[in-house]
Amino acid sequence: MDVKNLNEVVPFITKDGSEIRELLAHRNSAIRNQSLAEARLPVGGSTQEHYHSQAEEIYYITHGTGKMRIDGELREVKPGDAIAIPRGQKHKLWNTGNEVLRLLCCCAPAYEHEDTVITEVDSPG
Repeated sequence: MDVKNLNEVVPFITKDGSEIRELLAHRNSAIRNQSLAEARLPVGGSTQEHYHSQAEEIYYITHGTGKMRIDGELREVKPGDAIAIPRGQKHKLWNTGNEVLRLLCCCAPAYEHEDTVITEVDSPG
């Protein structure tokens, strides 16, 4: 049985600049076709705009507030929001609140640096 605790998973930085803790994926469990991670963005922080050639993603906001842009559409996001990100769609997330923005991220297939295509270095929201 694979059970991982968030507080015991070592964080790493993704290609888009997010700090994530990968809870379950092919690297650390029997899961083969998806991954689940918690991502964190500091106050005032953001990801670099990017897309994934293969993976579709679901972001689920658990703490903090932010702004999400997917293929030019911009929305405010808050705890309880689930965000669908189809493969190939450019996306960027900003922390607009006064606490660390935390979210669960499910990728299918699993997250890989090689599947992340950065489309900008930095852009205002």
